[in-house]
Order: sequence, then structure tokens, then C-alpha cells
Amino acid sequence: MDRKEMQNTRLYVLAALLTLVLVAYLFVLYDVQVIHHEDYAARAIRSIVRPEKVEASRGIITDRNGKPLVSNRSTYDLTFDADLLRPGDDSNEAILRLVQLCQREGLPWIDNLPISRLSPYHYTVDQLDNQQKKLFLAYLKSLKPCAEALGQYLLRHPEALSAPEPEPAGDEEAGEAVPGGELTPEKRAQELLELLTIEDLTADLLVEAGVTPAQLIGAMRQELDIPEAYTMTQARMVLGVQYELSVRKLDNYAAYVLAEDIDTPFISLLSDGNYAGAKVTLSSVREYETAYAAHILGYVGSIGIEDDYPSLKQKGYDYDDLIGKEGAELAFEEYLKGQDGRRVVATNDEGKITGEYYSTEPVPGNIVELTIDLDFQAQVEDFLAETVLRLNADGDETRGAGAAVVQVGTGEVLALASHPTYSLATFRQDIGELSQDLSRPMFNRATVGKYPPGSTLKPFTAMAALLHGDTTLTEKIKDTGIWRYPKDEINSYSKCWKTSGHGNLNVTGAITNSCNYFFSELGYRMQMETLREYLVMFGLGEKTGIEIPETAGLLPENPQGQDQAPWAAYGQGTQLYSPLQLANYVATLVSGGKRCQAHLLKAAKTYDNSEVVAEGNTEPLNQIEISDENLRAVKEGMKGLVEGTLSPYFRNCVVSAGAKTGTSQVRSDTKNHGVFVCFAPYDDPEIAVAIAIERADAGAALASTAVNILNAYFTPSEDSATITGENQLLP
Repeated sequence: MDRKEMQNTRLYVLAALLTLVLVAYLFVLYDVQVIHHEDYAARAIRSIVRPEKVEASRGIITDRNGKPLVSNRSTYDLTFDADLLRPGDDSNEAILRLVQLCQREGLPWIDNLPISRLSPYHYTVDQLDNQQKKLFLAYLKSLKPCAEALGQYLLRHPEALSAPEPEPAGDEEAGEAVPGGELTPEKRAQELLELLTIEDLTADLLVEAGVTPAQLIGAMRQELDIPEAYTMTQARMVLGVQYELSVRKLDNYAAYVLAEDIDTPFISLLSDGNYAGAKVTLSSVREYETAYAAHILGYVGSIGIEDDYPSLKQKGYDYDDLIGKEGAELAFEEYLKGQDGRRVVATNDEGKITGEYYSTEPVPGNIVELTIDLDFQAQVEDFLAETVLRLNADGDETRGAGAAVVQVGTGEVLALASHPTYSLATFRQDIGELSQDLSRPMFNRATVGKYPPGSTLKPFTAMAALLHGDTTLTEKIKDTGIWRYPKDEINSYSKCWKTSGHGNLNVTGAITNSCNYFFSELGYRMQMETLREYLVMFGLGEKTGIEIPETAGLLPENPQGQDQAPWAAYGQGTQLYSPLQLANYVATLVSGGKRCQAHLLKAAKTYDNSEVVAEGNTEPLNQIEISDENLRAVKEGMKGLVEGTLSPYFRNCVVSAGAKTGTSQVRSDTKNHGVFVCFAPYDDPEIAVAIAIERADAGAALASTAVNILNAYFTPSEDSATITGENQLLP
């Protein structure tokens, strides 16, 4: 074969080989993309693509003028996700490295395993909230050695259960099932274990059952394959994270936030150190834009057992989500919670993100506009605090107070103040001190505090008696100083504060002079049943409807065989009302009988301010038919007090007003509570105010505070004057 033929042969062979390679490549390509396309596609997606939740921003809260009260601050969280671990990665080693980094950098991490972190190890079960206890109990029941020990203990001591134990089905002999389907001791122990509740779960019970902290740690080390080379301190750190992952797996939830609000230098350390399983996620925390209105705004917290997590899960909540716990944050949760988005993230074989796209964009929560005016709210709180501090010069540091300002004709709450108060920005750090403070700073006295109304009820009684026909505008009753109960004149009587009596008084004069004699007579005529009927008409003795927690108060009633109506008619007896209820009753009265629901919601709008989602209810709940003549008579009585006894206080008031003082005796060995109500302007009322201060001795002591509140409302501050109008969001 010559040289040319050899070259041709080589070319043919090479061409044949190339053809075979091409045919094989085409066959493989056809097999991958056509025959087994779905299988390979699914396998590729599983290996490099994973869905993630994108947290929606919580809605902001503003005042009626658009000033932010609560907003959000963007933060970063450190999340540990076992699904991010690569083949060959040791989860325990990954956790230990990550926790040691947090420890070295002084970053606290979330660890709710109720065993102290340092030796000697002891239980901290009592420090758990109900949801955490529920999860810990579920974990114990899922851990075989612990479940068996607890079951056997309950079999020996069923009285340890708060729930009634089930009746045994029959004879229980040495673990053998007996004919007829009776329970063996093992089955009975399991049944008793299921009855164990968080109320029964205590450190003492666990120790007595043989589940000591050391024994639990040992069982967990075995269950979670913690290496023997780990010291107890290292094992405890790892177990804390593994425990968090385990309780989430009980709810089919893989990742958990290990540390919150991490800074940029820490993120750099994570990136440089290539920490397996760690992921930095964008998050946000609530930012309080004001130091005021703590009792109104409330706060958010982790989902707890009282929040009914199964139903929340159906609404899109995850276990690690925050939810409103108190105040407006809780009341308007449905508007404030946004709609979380979903995204698909592609990663390479090292876990680095190579691409992402959104399948559902997150939708921020709505803007919730409250009815309060921030500047006015701040002034009301300051005035109340100044008054209480002045009274506290007597050494009574536990004195509290509440105030409410309501818009007449709409029920909009313009201000709610409770003293003492607390800081929403720091209350979690201060919770121990706050909970032990005898003055109860976290107690909202404006809506939950209950106080005897004293003489502030007299305008109501006058109107009720006029409406019911128990007196007239022209009738005069002679006050002789002591009103005596007709059926028991010797033992049952009511003294007027003016011992010599006021002489002949009509309704207007009785209010101005605060005549107990006059109102005792009206109470006797009306009787308790009628008095209670009208109290309810004016919204006393039932909730006002405000969206945050409030008291229903307490209506007066007759003890067996007694008639207390003469005393209840001027605010004594067993009746108790909140400052908000008193303000709302005065607003109902001076509006001509239009009783509205007290409310804090001005409007809820979409995050871009383009659509109104909800508005507060300003429609009247009921209408009391009050004639102009009757209303004039009662209002003039309240105006007479302002122009008479209270004139030194109201001399500097910038607007005409009507008012009524009240003094309520609590015990003979302590000072009386002071109560005060007023409205303004006199001719066309816009607002009603109620103030209650514990042990203030007399209602007149509150008059200067009320004048300051009226002046603040009717003389807006410069900041308020620059506002362009309601419902505008300010920067």
C-alpha cells in the first residue's frame, strides 16, 4: 500500500470514529432531553434550585396627620438551614463553628432549650412561655428514653396530672395484654403521657421522673450523634441549636433564625469563613418613632400558644414570624401583616447563589392611621405626669392616673394617657423591673383602670331624671343639708357637702353646686332599675368598643334588701368606670344623645397610599332623644361650675367650657380618688375630656390639668400648624 492510500485509510478511520462519537453524543442528548427529560430536569432542579420565603415588610402606624409612630428598620438575620449543608458536611461541626463565632463576637443567639448553658446544669423550664413549653413537651414525648421514663413515672404517680386519668380497661398484669382488649402497663403509661400538659411540666416533675438535665443531655447526644470528643460545654451549645431544628421539624419547618439584627462586620466574617449551613437573610425590626403612646401602640412578639398557631399557619404565618401582642399592633394585625413572597434560588455545588427569580412578589402591610394626634398625645401625657409628680410630693410613689380625650359626635379617640408609662424601645430589657414595679407602669389606666365616678355622674343623673319624668326643669328641691331615706330616716341618710344645705335648687343649680341632697332625691325617685337602664344608654357599664383592651366597668346594684339608688345617683356605691367610658358618656351627653363607638382606627390604606382598605366606624350606636331645653339646663349647670368654684383654674382657658368634678372615697384610711370631666367649646362641643388620678384627694385638684389639655387642643403647636391636612404621610 502506497503512502497516499495509507493517508486515505487513516482519514476514513478518523471520520468513522468522529461519526461514532457524534452518533453517541446525539443518542445521549436524545436520551437526556427527550426520553428521560422529566427525570433529569427534576433531578437538576432538586440539586441547584430551592424555593425560599421572602418576608413582607410589616405595615407602619401613623397618627391622624400622617406622622409615623411605628415604622420598620431593615436588618439582617443569621439563619441556619440544615438543607444548605453539602454532602459530607457534619451538621454538628457546622453548628459548633457557627455558635463559637457568635460567642467570640459577643453576639447572642436564640437557644430555648430549657437547660442552663453552663455547669452545673439545671432546668429553666419556668422561664419558657407557653408556646415554648408546648414545643419542649412535644420534643420530650418524641425522645424515646424520656418518653418512657415520664410514662412510667405517671403510671406510678397519676396524681401528678392536672387532667383526669383515664379509667383502666381491665386487669393490668406484668405487661401482658389480657383478653377483651384491656390495656397493658406500657399502653397505659403511653395514655397517661398523652395527658401530660404544659401546666404539669415542671423541673421537679422531670427530675423525679428520672429525666434530670444530665440524663436529658445524654439522651439528646445519643439521638443527635454528638461526638464523644465534644466537651459538655460544646455539646450543650450544639444541642441548643439542634433542639431548635428538631422542634421545627415537628412542624415541618427546616430553617430557623439563629441570631437577629447582625451587623456588617459579622456578615463579612461569615462570608470569609465559609460557614456551612449559614445564610444571611434580610429582615426588619419595629422602630418606634416616638416615646409616647406606649399603651396605645403596643408591641410585637413571637407566636405563642395563645395565638393558635395551627390557624395562623393557614393564614400564611411561619413559626418564627412576629405577631402583634398588645395595643394597636394586636388590634390591627390583619391590616399590618403583609403578604410574604416566594422566590426560587439557584446555587452551585458549593452552595453559592448563582441566580434567583420571584414566583410571588412580597406585598408590604397596610398603613394604619390612628385617630390620635401625636403632638396632642404627647402634651396630654406630659400634663398628666406633671400633675402626678406634684401630688407625689406626699411620698406616695405608687399613685397612678389615666386620661382620655374623645371627639364629640364621632367617637374618635384623640388622646389616651396612662401614668406611669414605659418605653416600647427598651421594655424587653426592662421587663423584670417593670413587672415588679408596684405602680404598674404597663397597666393602661385610661381604658382598663376602674374608678368610682363620684360627682362627675351628676350631669348624667340630671338628664336621666328629666328624660324619665322624675323631675322637671322648673321643679325646685329644698336642700336642708341631710337627705333622709323615707323608709328609714334614722339609720339611712345622705349628707350634702354643705352641712347647712343649699336651699331651693333646680336641676341646673344642683349640678353647679354639686348638691348630694338633690341627687339623692332623684335617685330615690328613679330607683336602681331605671338608673341602670339609663347608664347603659349612655355607654356606662359596658365596653366602649375601642380596639385595645378595656374594662366594661361595673354598674351599681342593690345589696339584698337594700335600696342604694339614692347614693348611686351621685356616683357612689359599687359602680366603677374607666376614664374612657366617662369621656364617652360626656361626649354622648353634650352631642344631644348621639352615642358613638370609641375607636382608634382612622383608616387603613395600602402601603402605597393608593387605596383605603378600612375606616373607623363613626356612625352612632344609639340615639338618645334629648330636647334642646333639657340639654341646655344640664350644660348650664356644668358651665356654672366653671364660672364659679373653678373660675381660678379656667380663667386662663382659651375656650369656653363646661365641667364637673368628682371625689370618690375608696377606703377610710386612704385619700380619695380625684375624677374630672369637661367639654369644650361650650356652644358647639368638639371634645370631651375625662381624668382620674388615684388618691388625688379631690377632683378640683385636676382642674388645672384639664385646662392645660383644652388649651393644648385649641392652640395647636407650631409643628401641628405646619401639617397640610389629615391622612398625609409625612417623611
